[in-house]
Amino acid sequence: MSAEQVGRRERKKAATRQAIANTALGLFLERGYDAVGIREVAQAADVAVTTVFAHFASKEALVFDRDQGFQDRVVRAVTDRDAGTTAPEALREELHAIVRDFIVSNATPFWRLVASSPDLQEYESKMWLRHADALAVAVAADRGRPAVSPADQALARFVLGVFPLARDSADPQAAVDEIMNLIAAAWEVAG
Repeated sequence: MSAEQVGRRERKKAATRQAIANTALGLFLERGYDAVGIREVAQAADVAVTTVFAHFASKEALVFDRDQGFQDRVVRAVTDRDAGTTAPEALREELHAIVRDFIVSNATPFWRLVASSPDLQEYESKMWLRHADALAVAVAADRGRPAVSPADQALARFVLGVFPLARDSADPQAAVDEIMNLIAAAWEVAG
């Protein structure tokens, strides 16, 4: 199989995944998360139920289809930052960008949807812990540690807590700075 065929197949799979996620989110926002079943999502997206599960491990994953992108962004903020920029500075910049993206996208209905469902709230909590684990690995490596320490885990969890707190703040950008000031101080103490 040629590289072009593989590339086309991957693009088609990605487009199908995105179409399913968009369809699901539209249905959830319109009718409520608990009122919509996987079969309805599959039917509306014009795919088989097995296709939905081939792309998403659970109904909750349909809602948080872009969570890997968030994780990648915060990890790359640490691993790919410019020389002379500290990890807390790079994370502050990335969190400001994420908050700007959130404000521009007018994602408030999305977060109301999450708040409306205990299943989605639980999934979100577990998602943040997964992201924190990945970020802790990057923090440990950045600090020259072969293994993740409790301090690395704590710093990562604090960083991942910035977005939800800023998102719900009257002034999200100011909230990012206020919290990141605390985290930068903790980073120095833990160093």
